[in-house]
Amino acid sequence: MKVLLIGANGQLGTDLHSVLRNRGVEVRPIVEPELDVRDAGAVTALVGSTLPEVVINTAAFHQLEQCEKQPTTAFEVNALGARNVAAACRQHSAVLVHFSTDYVFDGAKRSPYVETDSPTPVSAYGVSKLSGEHMVAYTTRRYFLIRPCGLFGLAGPFGKGSNFVENMLKKAVDGAPIRVVDDQILTPTYTLALADKIVQLISTEAYGLYHLSCEGQCSWYEFACKIFELAGIQSNLSPCKTADFPSSVTRPAYSVMSKAKFNSLGLGRMPAWEEALAQYLQARRSNHAARGCTVPA
Repeated sequence: MKVLLIGANGQLGTDLHSVLRNRGVEVRPIVEPELDVRDAGAVTALVGSTLPEVVINTAAFHQLEQCEKQPTTAFEVNALGARNVAAACRQHSAVLVHFSTDYVFDGAKRSPYVETDSPTPVSAYGVSKLSGEHMVAYTTRRYFLIRPCGLFGLAGPFGKGSNFVENMLKKAVDGAPIRVVDDQILTPTYTLALADKIVQLISTEAYGLYHLSCEGQCSWYEFACKIFELAGIQSNLSPCKTADFPSSVTRPAYSVMSKAKFNSLGLGRMPAWEEALAQYLQARRSNHAARGCTVPA
């Protein structure tokens, strides 16, 4: 199999690159400065020159506050960019893997979202990503459209420079009081675990839309508590409410998604989020030890 990986230096892209190479897959990694998915000609030329069997597109404009300030850019990248990649895949007979988000839902539901639930995004980011889903679905037929949730990975999210786990650990080390919301429920998802399942999925022809995250659920506050527990760190942590932090972005209060459709494929289940977090912290320790650094976790 030959894979073109767009966004290979991002949080998820880094782990996808690693898993693909470890499985002996031929990968052409494309890092963020090399390609602007808004440029349809450049996207088509790239796919045409590499002729991959699969194109994995992780490119996205995902800074939530910036999406509210720059909705045009959000749509150009997340919707029209998705359309450009899908069109190039259709033209050159490649399978597309594209990533959406749990933010296509408003969070009003209190049981895990399934793929047939009607999306009702409440942010510019969510609207732009849902538009990207529609662009993919009407442009090409052989695609895997993935909605993940609560991603954290060793590479850190491209353009943000860190993730929730690292932010919590840094604040604890600094000794600052930490307040984390307990009224937003999600499923934290380790990008390495997600990448492993994506690589399994593309070996099938079970095309379509999938919800894919770790198992279980928690609030952001419970997530922070578990981070400090597993890292063996004392922290000045307390719960708070979303309303305590006024923001231009409306975030879903509930982002848990059912993996029943994916699980029915027989590719194995995603790990529980607590197990995945422990794996992340162990990998983090190993990486720092290899560089001769001392870390609290």
